[in-house]
Amino acid sequence: MAKSDDLALIIAGCRKGEARCFSRLVDMYAGRCYSYFYRLTGNSDISDELLSELFVKLVQKITSYKGGSFESWLFKIATNIFHDFLRSKQRRQKLLDARKEQLESNFTELKKTGDEQIDRLQIQLKRLDTDTRELIMLRFYSQLSFKEIAKMRSEPIGTTLAKLHRGLKRLREFMEG
Repeated sequence: MAKSDDLALIIAGCRKGEARCFSRLVDMYAGRCYSYFYRLTGNSDISDELLSELFVKLVQKITSYKGGSFESWLFKIATNIFHDFLRSKQRRQKLLDARKEQLESNFTELKKTGDEQIDRLQIQLKRLDTDTRELIMLRFYSQLSFKEIAKMRSEPIGTTLAKLHRGLKRLREFMEG
């Protein structure tokens, strides 16, 4: 770590908008901040996103740093970013749960019409695991793009595509069987 005098000079340079000073701060704290986020989330992609957001906030808020422990100030921002992430995740989950309930309700209404194929589909969908069923509903009933689904689920798009492909293959096997 830099000595406190060096850190003070780096922070002063950041306040003046000097890119090399911001670069030094990133070099100094990226590893520790990434580890902090990774320990909280257990997910490297989310940790990368949160780390990026932290350094954007650092650029925006460096003038509000009033002295004292820079690390405490920085990790307070990191903690706030993590809490914002959790709240956002909870809101997304509530929306997903509400949409899932709506879709299940729609299936129940369709079932009442006596359409045998819909009945079979509903039965076979229930045989799939919850995660796969949710993916299929998001893609085909909510008409979300693969990219939107991957972002919502905080996973790489390739993972989302592979899971959906396997799920559709399994559903097809159930429908044909």
